[in-house]
Amino acid sequence: MITISAFKWVPDFAQGQVRDLRARWALEEAGLPYGTRLLEQGDQDKPDYRALQPFGQVPILEEDGLVLFESGAIVLYIGERSEALLPKDAGARCRATQWLISALNSIEPFAMNVALIDLFYANEDWAKLRRPGAVEFVQKRLSSLSKSLGDKPYLDGDRFTCGDLMMTTVLRILKHTNIVTSDKRLAAYVERCTARPAFKRAFDAQIRDFKEAA
Repeated sequence: MITISAFKWVPDFAQGQVRDLRARWALEEAGLPYGTRLLEQGDQDKPDYRALQPFGQVPILEEDGLVLFESGAIVLYIGERSEALLPKDAGARCRATQWLISALNSIEPFAMNVALIDLFYANEDWAKLRRPGAVEFVQKRLSSLSKSLGDKPYLDGDRFTCGDLMMTTVLRILKHTNIVTSDKRLAAYVERCTARPAFKRAFDAQIRDFKEAA
C-alpha cells in the first residue's frame, strides 16, 4: 500500500493547497489506493523524518521500502503506473513530463513569490514595493501559458495528463488573487481540471484529514 505524508494541521489559507494534494490527486486519477501518514507540528523536523525528507516537507511517498520526496517526482512515479497520467505514446509522455516540469520551474517560483508576499509579508514596506513587479512578472509568464494553451482543453490537446495536474495545482497558488481568473482561458482551464472527480476526491480527503485531526 502506498503511504503519503501530510500535515495534521495547517492555517486555513493553506488548507486545500498543501502539496500532498498533488500526490493524492495523481493516486485518485490512477485508481491506486493509499493511506496517509499524518504529521504533528514539529514531526517534520525530527531526525527520522529528515532521514526520509531532508528538507522537512510534505509529501513523501512510501511503498515497499521505496521512499520518494518532491511532489513532481512522486507524480511522475505514480504516472508510470497509469495511462491516465502518462500516455503510452513516447512523444505524448515526453510532452506530459515537459509540462509538469514547466509548471514547477517556469510558473511556480513566480506564483509563490506573490503568494509569500501576500500571505506572510503584506505589511512589510519592502513587500509593498516588491509586489507590483512580482505580479507583473508572473502575469507575463501566465500570458505565455495562456497563448500556448489556446483553445485546447488541456496543455497537450484533448487529453488530461500529469502536466495538467501539476500546472493546475500551481495556478491554484494564486487563488487568493484575480491574477489567474482575470485570464478567461486560464480560469476555464483551472475550472475544467478541478471539476474532475479525482481532484474532488483528493481535495475532500485532504480537508477531511484536517477536520478529523482538529
